[in-house]
Amino acid sequence: MSATATKYSRVMLKISGEALMGDQGYGLHPPTVQRIAEEVKSVRDLGVEICMVIGGGNIFRGLQGSAQGMERTTADYMGMLATVMNALAMQSALESLGVFTRVISAIPMDQVCEPYIRRRAVRHLEKKRVCIFAAGTGNPYFTTDTAATLRASEMACQAIFKGTKVDGVYDKDPKKHADAKRYDHVTYDEVLEKHLGVMDATAIALARDNALPIIVFSLDEPGGFRGILAGQGTYTRVQD
Repeated sequence: MSATATKYSRVMLKISGEALMGDQGYGLHPPTVQRIAEEVKSVRDLGVEICMVIGGGNIFRGLQGSAQGMERTTADYMGMLATVMNALAMQSALESLGVFTRVISAIPMDQVCEPYIRRRAVRHLEKKRVCIFAAGTGNPYFTTDTAATLRASEMACQAIFKGTKVDGVYDKDPKKHADAKRYDHVTYDEVLEKHLGVMDATAIALARDNALPIIVFSLDEPGGFRGILAGQGTYTRVQD
């Protein structure tokens, strides 16, 4: 399959930190990280330029910390640091496959990753390096979903690919309700009105304002990311 087999030349892949846990209840599962890295490499080999944002919920989730009495801003910064740890793990897995990767942090920490400079990040993408954007937006009160949408807009990505545990957007949790209905297509406003939980409201509004489609698919399906890019498989498109 060549680069002409997909209509996308630059995309954002957003995955949760929980996606890196495998069957564990916490932390990183190296075989799972490696499998996702192989998926990313298979898409990169199509000639697609790839940005990534990975959540930090497998290590620390700011909202949970604040719910347990921790001051919200501090908890959110701890969550941002967790995303840097996940980004470094993914960088290691990708580079073991021969994929040049840059971790770019919204919070400067020069010993471990690059600071976020938009033009430099664009240049990395042009050189076919995978760019993993870490530490969210660098601000508390914003999720990694919002960070992914912001960076996708800044990098002029053509779509956000949201890798989840299910093969699209449903009207209710398909794991709890056998009669859950999957949407092939849903508008940004429907996601907001029906509280469909694709991404948080800030991220959806930002994607809508920038006409950035969101494609929700299952990351558990082997070859899923590459297949969706080629127009195959099951997914939901969020777009007006």
